[in-house]
Amino acid sequence: MIFDSLEFFIYLPTVFILYWFIFNKNLSLQNIFFLTVSYIFYGWWDWRFLGLIFISSLVDYFIGLSLGKVNVNKKRKLLLYLSFIVNLGTLGFFKYYNFFIESFVDSFSSLGVELNFTTLNIILPVGISFYTFQTLSYTIDVYKQKLKPTSNILSFFAFVSFFPQLVAGPIERASNLLPQFYKTRKFNYFEARDGMQQILWGFFKKIVIADNCAIIANNIFENYQEYSGITLMIGAIYFAFQIYGDFSGYSDIAIGTAKLFGIKLMCNFKYPYFSRDIAEFWRRWHISLSTWFRDYLYIPLGGSRGSLKVKIRNIFAIFIVSGFWHGANWTFIIWGLVNAIYFLPSMIAGTNRNNIGIVAKNSNIPAMKEIFQILFTFLLTNLAWVIFRSKTVMDSINYFSIIFSKSFFSIPNFPDLRFFPFILILVIWEWFSRKHEHGLNIINNKHFIFRWGAYLFLIILIIKYFGRESPFIYFQF
Repeated sequence: MIFDSLEFFIYLPTVFILYWFIFNKNLSLQNIFFLTVSYIFYGWWDWRFLGLIFISSLVDYFIGLSLGKVNVNKKRKLLLYLSFIVNLGTLGFFKYYNFFIESFVDSFSSLGVELNFTTLNIILPVGISFYTFQTLSYTIDVYKQKLKPTSNILSFFAFVSFFPQLVAGPIERASNLLPQFYKTRKFNYFEARDGMQQILWGFFKKIVIADNCAIIANNIFENYQEYSGITLMIGAIYFAFQIYGDFSGYSDIAIGTAKLFGIKLMCNFKYPYFSRDIAEFWRRWHISLSTWFRDYLYIPLGGSRGSLKVKIRNIFAIFIVSGFWHGANWTFIIWGLVNAIYFLPSMIAGTNRNNIGIVAKNSNIPAMKEIFQILFTFLLTNLAWVIFRSKTVMDSINYFSIIFSKSFFSIPNFPDLRFFPFILILVIWEWFSRKHEHGLNIINNKHFIFRWGAYLFLIILIIKYFGRESPFIYFQF
């Protein structure tokens, strides 16, 4: 089931009513209900893959219990490795088997040796990268004794399968989400209202911004040979807002939906396109993944400690692995490599922590220096998105060759500009909201007429463009 579908618009209020009026009597009933509706939500896409999430949950539940009982370091490591083998093995088979086979065959073919390996017709289970990393965080934290293992199997299974963030995040840590299934939730009107606001803002970003930008971006990227360099740059900008509206929109809907049920999820986006450098961008984009890799890969490798050579190695490791996490394609690996190269100068110069706070914190108008920094960072990010969006590495090379040609200075083949005002609305609105959790927080203290006028405006736009059911981009990851 996807958020921007008629089924979900029926499913959510039904689940909400049942949860608060029938299944809110005690903790066990609440968790049983959560587990049931989450499995229905996930199984709506393909019930056969429910077995995968069940096995992943079961394995890490019992490994966690065993880690709590075993004190011998060697045995504890074996249990941790077992969790890695089951979770990463399953993820690797479904997501990367064909990639490795094809790469292996191609490498030998380049040497004149033909191998007779065949790929498999494997369907990638939606959300497998997200819930796999979520269960792994639990096992690793229990192994490091940062978290006590749970004996409450209902709470653990509900934590792994919690439907709002099950298929595209945020990738929750057990230390944050799991304890929330240990206690009975009580309805809070103000949290629920805020959740509804965030859901509305998320649907605006997905249905109005992302899906409309996708029409233009898809046409330009799929027919890039027919357009001038300046038009391809415009296509990259539309894709930048497509992927932002799509993914941050999903996160807003997920976080807002969780609030309806008294559950708090971590923030996944903090207005990343207002970043003043690449380091700040990665502190604001897909926060749950970047902090996951920071805590479970970058820091264990040594982080920013050690020699310059070690620091550079660690930066490349985290970005390349992050790129590979996104999919079995060389474009994602190179995208990660490019972002590592972007990041290196500030890391070497020691300026990667310069921009921690909110841009123009005490003013609504940024300084000229900040405007330049934001535009330059957005340009670098845009160029990297070209690699991310391209189907093959050669497509991205050809795309760049046209951008950096004389045709960049020609008159652009302007795509449909009807949707550009929506991007402008988004940018302006989020600029004034950048100190808040989401875009609609800013109107809470406004006059009743202004607030409901804004709600009505967004609802009309959502209804107007609703119905395409365009898959969320990160479902494929």
